[in-house]
Amino acid sequence: MTDDLLQAVAEKVLARACRQANIEAEVFLLDSEELTVEVAEKQVENMKLARERGLGVRVIAGGRLGFACSSDLSPQALESVVEKALHNSRVAHPDENLVLPDPPNSYPSPDIYDESTFQLPLENKIELAKDIEAAARSHDRRVTITEKAAYHEAKYRVVILNSRGLAGSYRGSYCGGYAMVVASENQDSQTGFGLQYSLNYHGLDPVKIGREAAEKAVRLLGAKTVPSGRMPVVLDPYTTCSFLGVLQAAFSAEAVLKGKSFLQGLEGRMVASPVVTIVDDGTMAGRLGSAPFDGEGVPTARTVLVDEGGLSGFLHSTYTAKRFGAEPTGNSTRVSYRNTPEIGITNFYIQAGEVSPEELVKDLQRGLYVTDVLGMHTANPVSGDFSLGAAGFLIEGGERTAPVKGVAIAGNLREMLLDIDGVASDIRFFIGKGAPSIRVRNLSISGS
Repeated sequence: MTDDLLQAVAEKVLARACRQANIEAEVFLLDSEELTVEVAEKQVENMKLARERGLGVRVIAGGRLGFACSSDLSPQALESVVEKALHNSRVAHPDENLVLPDPPNSYPSPDIYDESTFQLPLENKIELAKDIEAAARSHDRRVTITEKAAYHEAKYRVVILNSRGLAGSYRGSYCGGYAMVVASENQDSQTGFGLQYSLNYHGLDPVKIGREAAEKAVRLLGAKTVPSGRMPVVLDPYTTCSFLGVLQAAFSAEAVLKGKSFLQGLEGRMVASPVVTIVDDGTMAGRLGSAPFDGEGVPTARTVLVDEGGLSGFLHSTYTAKRFGAEPTGNSTRVSYRNTPEIGITNFYIQAGEVSPEELVKDLQRGLYVTDVLGMHTANPVSGDFSLGAAGFLIEGGERTAPVKGVAIAGNLREMLLDIDGVASDIRFFIGKGAPSIRVRNLSISGS
């Protein structure tokens, strides 16, 4: 379906929804396509092409919100989806803060679509997945099993219209490769992974992806636990990003309204060390989370959440912004046309520091360098408490030494943020989240 046809469908549905007086309406239309190729032992094991096309309709009548969606874009189905949304609004509770955004003066225009990726033959993409596996297996003889080596790409089109005159559309795309392999030695086996995503095919490096997976698997062979105690901890970029996955919930204004954020009531106060600045930026060039507007049509923006340790604000939708008396931040995200907007991240990251990751380690006589954590889903975004399985390396005399596994790190996110005393320059993005290595003065380590 062409862009013009998608626009025509959206306009028709909006006109139908607005036939009744005193109705506000919004139409969100998504057309997407994804390809995944998985290989193992030099053979294609799985190939999947998925297509999703449909629209969601939100109506607000007398402060009551109704929503319905449809993957059927026939005239009869489009009439029906509007009627369902109107019906659903009649049984909803009224809320005076339910509003649709006004049209903006302009939208940012990040370059997020690359057609050349989709003009390449399928054979090239299969070979890239095989190259990832080959790089991992050839890097070290101890890498003996390929659990998965894959290529993934997606392209999508978004159209949004509302009864206040807002109208926006854009195209986006991305692609990536990843691998998970197992290394074995002396009856010990360890798993490692590599991952890279880009806005275009030529930005991918299959050798780098495969080698990273192999190195992560091999480096923990022979790892042992360490005695329990408290010590400084250095988190590598991937592990720091894992913590950001919990923190993003705490920065949601919706979570604050529901009393489910440990940051509630702390705006304007120090919630982290002065070396910490946390940003969400949907306008960044070359990043997968960038877009001209969010799931409500509000322009994306650069939002500083923590500025040198001080809490500057939260991530807002149109609804929470009205409740707070604030401005929307362009953070209403939609997983699909089947969902109403929810507050989420775009490109969410800890700003890089000026020291190297080696400098975070060199002045520690004893500490733990963490490269992986387990059980992050158990961390509590309300209280901030966490207790996680961890693996990495012992730090002795300013150097990383023996590999470590079978330990747990425990603490509180709010206390940990205040206890960060070093932020390195090695920022790395993992899809929508980015972080450098960080050093925490003191964490509880449970080991032998």
